[in-house]
Amino acid sequence: MRRDPKLALLGAFACLYGLLATAAVALLSPAAQAGDNATLGGFATLNHGGAATVATSLAHVCDPAGYGLLGGLLVTVALVRRRYRTALVVPVVLVGAELTTQVLKPLLATPRVSDWMEGHIAAASWPSGHSTAALALALCAVLVAPQRLRPAVAAVGALFAAAVAYAILVLAWHFPSDVLGGFLVAATWTLLAVAALLAWERHSPSGAPRPAGRPLRWPVDLVGGAVALGVLAVLATRPEQVAQFASAHTTTVAALTAIAALALACAGGVVRALRD
Repeated sequence: MRRDPKLALLGAFACLYGLLATAAVALLSPAAQAGDNATLGGFATLNHGGAATVATSLAHVCDPAGYGLLGGLLVTVALVRRRYRTALVVPVVLVGAELTTQVLKPLLATPRVSDWMEGHIAAASWPSGHSTAALALALCAVLVAPQRLRPAVAAVGALFAAAVAYAILVLAWHFPSDVLGGFLVAATWTLLAVAALLAWERHSPSGAPRPAGRPLRWPVDLVGGAVALGVLAVLATRPEQVAQFASAHTTTVAALTAIAALALACAGGVVRALRD
């Protein structure tokens, strides 16, 4: 049975709806803007020492040069695997997602800066281009990966996108709502691409399906275990600082969780759409 593109289309429309809802709340609600500012303030307190160095390095991975280089690498992988249709679709997703973000920024420009951030973040900052780029790369990596490896690639890619998002927030380049918007732009484009690929395959099959085997789960468990150990190490070595931060910046802790959850949900949705 050929896979049905309807699930991918439904996912794309859900992401588009989420994008519109996020824009409305972030740009029109004074209460949401106050929460955005307070949450960003918590992230900005981490901008010192080693955290600042790591954040700067991570954020610049998704600058235009890095974005183009990593995107070209993904296309090369698709070509080596003889996934020519995927090789055509990946650049469309990467360019389309970033163009959408860059068009939306000036179109929806809204001043949202508090006193402590005066002049630091431009009015045309929603959605975040770096967040769009990070998740678009992660989701396109899922597209080009072998089916058995897709869950593992999705997990690693989601963590990469979340890490880039955290970095730009620590550096106070964007508000948290900008990150959510960027993620939803990338997910919308990728799921539309999945729907197009599946419809193309149904209309013009590329050949007999290759045996995929069972998806590899141990890399996902390994990544999850490594993240858990990292969190436990921080809690064990700096329990008082972590407790003080969580108590003083509850919205920031909530944003940390929400960003990671959205990245994982988007990556998992792409895996599911490609499988069903």
